[in-house]
Amino acid sequence: MTALVLVELDGGAPADASLRALTLARSLGDVGAVVFADSAPADALAAYGVTDVYLIESGSLEGYAPAAWARTLAGLASETGASAVLAAGTDRGNEVLAHLGAITGLPMAANCTLVTPDGGQTHRLVRHRWAGLLLEDAVMEAPVALFTVATDSVAAVAAHGAAAIQAHVYKPELAEADLVVRAAESPAGAGGASLATARVVVGGGRGVGGADGFASLEELAELLGGVVGVSRVVTSEGWRPHKQQVGQTGTKITPELYLACGISGAIQHIAGCAGAKHIVAINTDPGAPILAHADYAIIGDLHQVIPALVAALRAR
Repeated sequence: MTALVLVELDGGAPADASLRALTLARSLGDVGAVVFADSAPADALAAYGVTDVYLIESGSLEGYAPAAWARTLAGLASETGASAVLAAGTDRGNEVLAHLGAITGLPMAANCTLVTPDGGQTHRLVRHRWAGLLLEDAVMEAPVALFTVATDSVAAVAAHGAAAIQAHVYKPELAEADLVVRAAESPAGAGGASLATARVVVGGGRGVGGADGFASLEELAELLGGVVGVSRVVTSEGWRPHKQQVGQTGTKITPELYLACGISGAIQHIAGCAGAKHIVAINTDPGAPILAHADYAIIGDLHQVIPALVAALRAR
């Protein structure tokens, strides 16, 4: 049995969310990585159990085209006889696999935490519902199982011993309609990381005070090699775009460090940042709910604390 995994890259390396998907995929059989790039970090992929990497020719696929990516995965799954196709539960991973399900007529289960083959074409799975507040046990029956992997509930664990990896160049057969929707690649922040895959996220809430107040947070994020995230109230006020929102109705993040500045910590926001390995909160309110979830807290004015952090980092 072979499982194909769509691997997203972050600065040329596999994104942390994709490493989690590779970890889960190892329980399904041999693992093949699909990378939409001219080259792939073979050593890093081999360390997570990948035996084959499929490089997708970029000549006709510049930028991100979700339908074309899904069509490519459909072709590869057919050629390789894959029993499952997986992706990280990021915005991109969920979108591509939803397209793949529509193209193939196969069911797709999003945000899975556990997948177990149950003989034949049946898989038992556990997946998040209601932003992770509920775990659902389900059974999927399909000739090719389509899953995305919850980004905050499956740890990225390297395989025991890296096998030799074989690289294949794959040229997809695409129709003009597959390329109607295309997005040009643009850096989402320092290092080009997306909010879902960034290793450092600097979050801003109502306490930032307004759109102009995010300049210092952007500077800090750049120095830390991270990106800026925001709470729901910030997007509701129109200070920042919704794509930067962290929370139940935004993006669920799993960074090494989440620096929450002026964010009170409503339960919907905590649902989005609970997967962070370390949370540092900066808030003037010692009773703010987010402090109960933080590893460290600074009780103070972020407009004084952030510039002091920036100055200290620049001094080093």
